[in-house]
Amino acid sequence: MKTILFALGLAIALAVPSVAQAREVTFTTELLDYGGDGAYLALYLTDAAGKYRGTLWVSGKKTKYYKHLSGWARGSRLNPAEYDGLTGASITSGRTLKITLDLDDALIDNGYEIRVDTSVEDMRDNRADISLPLTSEGSGKPVAGRGYVRSFRYEF
Repeated sequence: MKTILFALGLAIALAVPSVAQAREVTFTTELLDYGGDGAYLALYLTDAAGKYRGTLWVSGKKTKYYKHLSGWARGSRLNPAEYDGLTGASITSGRTLKITLDLDDALIDNGYEIRVDTSVEDMRDNRADISLPLTSEGSGKPVAGRGYVRSFRYEF
């Protein structure tokens, strides 16, 4: 009996390190001074082929405007299960949005990309305002957006 318990304990001890591990990642998005209403943002992941893989965060509470975040809207199919619990208030001109999430280590350095779609009422929508690989090398390095995002970075 002791031998069986010892073997079971050893097997569990060896198996535990192979369980997926998460890493705390902080995403910082600074907006330009664009002179309009609050912006809606969707931060999401795509795989190496550009296929939607999951929502990280949605900024803006009015779901009727989510369709303007076109890349994310297409990938998530605007299914509430994709963003429930992952939303916050819209962010205004010149402000900074900072969120911290736990991401599975398997997402890092494996071809996944972070994308940020942006939209402002009565102004232009920006699909993939930010699009960059999720890599260890990119951690802490700010990049400029193509629309309303002045600067975006992630840090582990």
